[in-house]
Amino acid sequence: MGNDTGLDMESAVREGETLSRRRLNRALLARQHLLRRADMPALEAIEHLVGLQAQAPIPPYFGLWTRLNGFRPEDLGALLLSRQAVRIVLMRGTIHLVSARDCLEMRPLIQPVLDRGLSSLLKGRLAGADPAELAEVGRQLVEERPLTFSELGQALAPRWPDLDPAALGDAIRGLVPLVQVPPRGIWGESGQAMHTSAERWLGKALNRGASLEGLVLRYLRAFGPASVADMQKWSGLTGLKRVVERLRPQLLLFRDERGGELFDVPDAPRPAAETPAPVRFLGEFDNMLLSYEDRTRILPRDYRSRVFTVNGIIRSAFLVDGFVRGLWRTEVKGGAARLVIEPFEELDRADREALAEEGEGLLRFVAPDAATREIAFQAERR
Repeated sequence: MGNDTGLDMESAVREGETLSRRRLNRALLARQHLLRRADMPALEAIEHLVGLQAQAPIPPYFGLWTRLNGFRPEDLGALLLSRQAVRIVLMRGTIHLVSARDCLEMRPLIQPVLDRGLSSLLKGRLAGADPAELAEVGRQLVEERPLTFSELGQALAPRWPDLDPAALGDAIRGLVPLVQVPPRGIWGESGQAMHTSAERWLGKALNRGASLEGLVLRYLRAFGPASVADMQKWSGLTGLKRVVERLRPQLLLFRDERGGELFDVPDAPRPAAETPAPVRFLGEFDNMLLSYEDRTRILPRDYRSRVFTVNGIIRSAFLVDGFVRGLWRTEVKGGAARLVIEPFEELDRADREALAEEGEGLLRFVAPDAATREIAFQAERR
């Protein structure tokens, strides 16, 4: 993949060159289309980003809005309704929005992540259940009609009356590639999380010919330069050091400020540290905050506990000069729309004005028909 950001790439790199935190930040922003919004279809962006975290239905819409010129909610809704994109458990064992092609290719590669959770479940609450039989029966049930996990567990219970129905339903998500079907995930609509198999929904079998090498290269194009530990944090997989060693001859090697190895694809952008970075609003669970062992290239350590909550929510954050500097939320009631910006630190006038300008666009995206729109800066709620 070439340089599709419109930014100049570093032409002279040295083996083992140390990349500062700001250089890593600018590389990440360039690859994530956050230095400049991209002119590309939503589906192409979803594939370039190797999916978007989607355990909550709406954040992927914000993720695409902040990265793409002219993105509209109906652009993603149409992809889900036409089955060109799906929501399925993948990296880190969490739900991601991916293209149909990536769903079929990536699920077999990520299966070892799900197998770890299945192993403890089958040894504990589901001891004595035959996983092959459980998978067969579970697949038949969800392919007859989409089911919630509660419905699935209750439907499985007569076959395994001595086992916990909730655990039975949970097991199927690891044994069978389940996609969540619309209206779940459609902007402006609501619905329970109903599941069927990826094969039934997409009308195709899983593609077991994809390679971990290809997955690592895609990660680097979207998130690199990165360490092996970063790759494993993003994917949830272990043992990727062997994969990287096979790729080493075709990768560039850098060092972080602590001397650790960072790998990268040669043709990806690595802008200079002083490259200007516009303010940006990130939705909940944005992958950039979840895809590194060392997140300080975008999230300062002092702010991590304010963004990552004790109940597992990754809060909506905004970037100033490329780094997380606070939180945001929208409030829409009747014909009024309000954006509340909560900085972690004092912002200068220029940054506040830039956030307000970008925030106006965010409010127009969230509530295009609102009679009034307001932007408020306030102290963070603890």
